[in-house]
Amino acid sequence: MAASPGPDETSTSPQSPGVLAARAAALDAAFGMADVPERLSGIVAQAAGPVVFTTSFGLEDQVLTHFIATAKLPVIFATLDTGRLFPEVYALWQETEERYGILIRPYYPRHEAVELYVRQNGINGFYGSRDARKSCCDIRKVEPLGRALAGADTWLTGLRADQSAARGGVKLAEADAARGLVKASPLIDWSRERTLAFAEANDVPINPLHAQGFVSIGCQPCTRAIRPDEPERAGRWWWEDDAAKECGLHVGSDGKLARAKIAPAEAHA
Repeated sequence: MAASPGPDETSTSPQSPGVLAARAAALDAAFGMADVPERLSGIVAQAAGPVVFTTSFGLEDQVLTHFIATAKLPVIFATLDTGRLFPEVYALWQETEERYGILIRPYYPRHEAVELYVRQNGINGFYGSRDARKSCCDIRKVEPLGRALAGADTWLTGLRADQSAARGGVKLAEADAARGLVKASPLIDWSRERTLAFAEANDVPINPLHAQGFVSIGCQPCTRAIRPDEPERAGRWWWEDDAAKECGLHVGSDGKLARAKIAPAEAHA
């Protein structure tokens, strides 16, 4: 299995928000109408430093992994292991590395922070309030993401515009001023149906939970299957009345969380 250098091993000079915005706009203009292989090769070729792809092994991430690995692009694969993932995710992680001959770098939460959180809130304290849930996401996902992207110039994600109202305005490339990098989403204009059809046609390994109604898969205690009439991310943090379906990984160009109200998910399915 081939290992890739990590972004922490190569640093890039800080870039101003204006420079990042100009770079993102140029990528969007050059590759907004291109197919995914051309988008990926162009984004990687124009990067000024390490390119990191963070995967959670969802459908979109698996398709992007297929494109990146088969083209042998110099991209670093990383994942955030929160410690509360489904067993099926770990099995797919191993299968994906073996299938494509890649190493997916794991980033874990700081054990001191997890231990303190559990002492103060209980093992499942995130059900107690939105603040408690956000704090858990910060510890298990947001802080590790910062380490995964440290020194990176470009961040590749599996976002699609039709996943939720909050993501509807996302472009192919955007400036992430808060993290000082360009964020690109090569599948931004793909539908879930198109993504699934590609995976099936190309024998891309996907999570068997998708077939059971788990469309968007996060931590096991924070994810449920959705019903046919619900939006994709309704199964995430389904007990929250305000239905803010983001954990904090994806922020707007102003460095703030890009959140939107969508139809509240009902109680347990």
